[in-house]
Amino acid sequence: MSGLSESAKQQIRDLLVRYPSKQAVTLPALHIAQEESRCVSRQAVVDIAELLELSPAQVQDTLSFYGFFKDERQPLGKRRIWVCRSLACMLRGGDDLLADVCERLHVCPGQTTANGNATIELAECLGACDGAPCILVNDELQLRATVDDVVALAEANQ
Repeated sequence: MSGLSESAKQQIRDLLVRYPSKQAVTLPALHIAQEESRCVSRQAVVDIAELLELSPAQVQDTLSFYGFFKDERQPLGKRRIWVCRSLACMLRGGDDLLADVCERLHVCPGQTTANGNATIELAECLGACDGAPCILVNDELQLRATVDDVVALAEANQ
């Protein structure tokens, strides 16, 4: 898998003036890499390390600490679907929603569907208790989610 595009490298360079040290840009740089390729490849780790004047091990350390990031062995699907598992969502069917979605899509939380369209993730709380159970699809909150809603999102080709 390839490393960062020139555009992604420039986005990271643009961040350098906003942070007190180059090392402080590690986390935002990893987000940029993942957004671009749906994972953070080994070459992207090397590219980030070069840009930030760090060792690849330092960047890899940050990458592996946070469960949010995916490496090239398990890239994100086209959509990342977070299923809320807060108490409010659980009481309004969130646990059943998650179990049924995983069963219908043949995945476990943290896995990507076979067609590569969706990665199902657990969220501790999405802060939308009045709309429980809720999901977050990439950056869009959806309230009162049903199994059919989530499965349709995961199976959609766009």
